[in-house]
Amino acid sequence: MAQYSEKPYVQQPQAVPGMMVVPGGGGNRNAKGMAMGPEGREWSNGLCDCCNEPGTCMLSWCCPCIVYSKNKQRYEHLNTKGVPHPTQGGSACTGDCWMHALITGCCGAGWILQFMQRGNLRQRYNIKGGGCGDCCTAFFCTPCELTQERQELELEERSFGGYRA
Repeated sequence: MAQYSEKPYVQQPQAVPGMMVVPGGGGNRNAKGMAMGPEGREWSNGLCDCCNEPGTCMLSWCCPCIVYSKNKQRYEHLNTKGVPHPTQGGSACTGDCWMHALITGCCGAGWILQFMQRGNLRQRYNIKGGGCGDCCTAFFCTPCELTQERQELELEERSFGGYRA
């Protein structure tokens, strides 16, 4: 029979550092705790919840290029830097804004850019859906679609704390 020598612990347990947000990691991508199924989750806000943000909804109705551009900048900043955009989307007059305005003005097809961006957001937040639904939503419900995407981005940004909308 082997003998075990019991050695007393000479060090007390130490505090463990708190969780840190690592650049590129992002914030809480399901801030409302939506139920997650095998195909993902629902959007945190419905399309008709655009009425909760009448200013954004109205801007999306009159100048969808601006809201599209700001949403895209916020998404790209979260995706590449892992933290919210310091100015909540930056300038309204960007290349993305001008491209959307030009495509919409020439042939009314700015919704195609929105459709592609919606797919990126659904992938980031693991939201149910597909290309056909994204296409129809972008084409038929532009103001509601852009507002819904803005709300989803804002929920993640607020999860960082210290964020001001």
